[in-house]
Amino acid sequence: MHTKGRATAPAPKSQERGADAAARALELVLASLEDSKAEDVVSIDITGKSALGDHMVVASGRSTRHVTAICEHIISDLKDEGFGNARVEGLDAGDWVLIDTGDIIVHVFRPEVRAFYNIEKMWSAPELEGETIH
Repeated sequence: MHTKGRATAPAPKSQERGADAAARALELVLASLEDSKAEDVVSIDITGKSALGDHMVVASGRSTRHVTAICEHIISDLKDEGFGNARVEGLDAGDWVLIDTGDIIVHVFRPEVRAFYNIEKMWSAPELEGETIH
């Protein structure tokens, strides 16, 4: 990932028992999104589909200010619960903010930006079973 011209490595997965830590982090993120009145929250299990993490969460805020407030709340909740510092990109602009905890990747968008990129469709597409692609 790139932040203003410099590359940053993804956050390492939690050292706490893998699945337990991911489940706790996911529960915390979803509760924080609900508390912040985030809209259209979608949680996608990406375990085995990507080395980036175990879950991806996509949500919307009503405005740039709402997106920023939602993300600041998540970041604060993660720190308070001992998940350390998550990597964050896009917080200054407030159009699309990515929060990477290592286990959970959270995307918070303004609705227009979310509709344009439609990333949850890409990640939640059903896998083709029994078909061989040549």
